[in-house]
Amino acid sequence: MTQKKYDLIVFDWDGTLFDSTAIITRCIQAAVEDVGGKRPSAEQASHVIGLNLMEALAHAAPDVPKEKYPILGDRYRHHFFAEQDEIHLFEGVIEMLRALKAQHYWVTIGTGKSRKGLDVTLEREVQVNGANVKLASLFDGSRTADQTQGKPNPQMLFELMQEFGVDASRTLMVGDTTHDLQMALNAGVDAVGVSYGAHEAEFLKSCQPLAIIHSVAELRAWLCAS
Repeated sequence: MTQKKYDLIVFDWDGTLFDSTAIITRCIQAAVEDVGGKRPSAEQASHVIGLNLMEALAHAAPDVPKEKYPILGDRYRHHFFAEQDEIHLFEGVIEMLRALKAQHYWVTIGTGKSRKGLDVTLEREVQVNGANVKLASLFDGSRTADQTQGKPNPQMLFELMQEFGVDASRTLMVGDTTHDLQMALNAGVDAVGVSYGAHEAEFLKSCQPLAIIHSVAELRAWLCAS
């Protein structure tokens, strides 16, 4: 059997594992309008996905004064929580994660979400071999933007590598945005971009990923062969 190249795989969450890009984009647009800002285009709103929440909203709403940021954040959370039950894992993600665990990879999350937001999602139950299991059971660890530093700061990758005792050369980042891939570059780890999330392939290429992958099925095959 060929020895695998990596021990630790760090997945971004929204747009990489969770099919949430369209809903997050709409929630950003609605929140900005709620506080009197100019509605960002879908492209502008989706581009900031992956950053920590307030940094993302600030970029999407440059005309909103800083004193309104707390209300802006509250309005985003209001819209997102109203729609979060409509967000689901991309088809094939559960099978991919289980296949990686069976090959003895450490499977983890590095996300711009808050700790509270991620934990609420990880409490969801999914069907695995006819049984209900919590999403949390499919992962070995995670870091969020409010625990460490927001992307593209590499702190969350450094902390995950330290937690699992894995060198940068044995770590792989998987994400759908330039924020994810730039974080990998900053940490000195390899990265793979997925084009089915928030950022198009042409933008991902600028961060020099090993590959740009266009579906979960293709991603599973690439990872399981690595």
